[in-house]
Amino acid sequence: MTVETNILPPRYADVEQIGRGGMGEIYRARDETLGRTVAVKLLAERYAGDDEVQRRFTREALAAARLSGEPHVVTIFDVGEWNSRPFIVMEHLPGGSLAQVLREHGRVPPERSLTWLEDAARALDAAHAQGVVHRDVKPGNLLLDRNGHVHVADFGVASAVGLDSLTRTGTVLGTAGYLSPEQARGERVTPASDRYGLAVVAYELLSGRRPYENDSPTAEALGHVQAPVPRISEAHPSLPEALDPVLSRALAKEPEARFGSAAQFVAALRDAFAADAETTQRHRAVAATTPPPGRRAAGAGGRRLLPLFLIALLAAGIAGVALAALVAGGDDDPTTAPTANTKPHERTVKVTVTTPGETSRVTVTTTTPTPPSPAASPSPPSPASPPPASPPPASSASGGQLNDQGFRLMQAGRYDEALPLLEQAVAKLNGTSSLTEAYALYNLAYTRLQLGRCEGVAAMLDRSESIQGHRSEISRARGQAKKPCG
Repeated sequence: MTVETNILPPRYADVEQIGRGGMGEIYRARDETLGRTVAVKLLAERYAGDDEVQRRFTREALAAARLSGEPHVVTIFDVGEWNSRPFIVMEHLPGGSLAQVLREHGRVPPERSLTWLEDAARALDAAHAQGVVHRDVKPGNLLLDRNGHVHVADFGVASAVGLDSLTRTGTVLGTAGYLSPEQARGERVTPASDRYGLAVVAYELLSGRRPYENDSPTAEALGHVQAPVPRISEAHPSLPEALDPVLSRALAKEPEARFGSAAQFVAALRDAFAADAETTQRHRAVAATTPPPGRRAAGAGGRRLLPLFLIALLAAGIAGVALAALVAGGDDDPTTAPTANTKPHERTVKVTVTTPGETSRVTVTTTTPTPPSPAASPSPPSPASPPPASPPPASSASGGQLNDQGFRLMQAGRYDEALPLLEQAVAKLNGTSSLTEAYALYNLAYTRLQLGRCEGVAAMLDRSESIQGHRSEISRARGQAKKPCG
């Protein structure tokens, strides 16, 4: 939007209005003195003659400036006055706000949501440690930098300990959809009020809607005061029930019943997702090991019976690795953890086979390569299986197909060729929070380790674990990464 050339001091050029705050207008401009793009918040002209509002606006600047330099807090560069209107100069964050993300894309995948919530939690806990309460935590005040990290902006209704109150007693400042019950009642706010607002943001990011969403702001504010906390697991079918008690505590009506810090709240959310993933994984493991109907498992009422021709195959050594795994079980499971040693190793498998009337003992010695990856696709190809005759080109292949192709190359020890395929797989799967994304992240991290390339390995392992839950293989990979990567 074109604006008057003298709306800001002469040092600010290319001025463009980009938004409106509660008490002012927001402009993007170029600071020609320092040679950088900045955001300038200018007190609205209608308040220019209101001494009380001008004092409040100045206090906003002081409260926010006290936090400059804290992680994930928007930095204040300057405070001044121009044509009787106070202004604040802040860093410009080009990624927009989380409110824009929600409007344009709806709910956000859990891992991305948790990362953003962790950023905001660090900023709020730092502010609370310095005696500053934000009072208006909402997606519109959570801004993204060019690297996708959140910074908390607009401490415009903040209450700073040691300064006079920014509101008259009984005055409500904030946004109805994110108000804590005590704010909605016009009572004194505390850091617990900010943590409540962050919990509302978390609910909205994960489910796509606010807990008490209503077309009427008054009805929504009353929901915060009177209504029970709705179960987030019912707000979206993909969300685990383990989240319900966490959100119930974070959105408690009484401030003292909530989490003691914003970081504790987000950590509890992560733990809930991890617990659900672990339970799901355990159920899948039980299902995978349950024998099909009409077939007895070894040790269930007797030894496993095998046809005589299999004994002959074993004795002749024809069956090799696959048959040894079949009768012995376990070693060639694709979920077995990789080791740093990928050289072939010898293995002796002793098999006792019972047939009607006799018992035979067969010893087979095999030489097999250690499987390179525990995080293949849900149904990984066998190491002995050839790749498809005509795999789809990388440009048209899905993320899952690219991960499968890369995994086959990993199994063959061709890490240089696997690397670009797995990088493309991770790029295509980014943000899906699916198990396939978790597998691709692990495979890419493991491949980079084998090639001595450390960039991003730790972050990829962390993201993989946050999606699929704790895996001993991931822990071992972290241990391997410490040596070459420091």
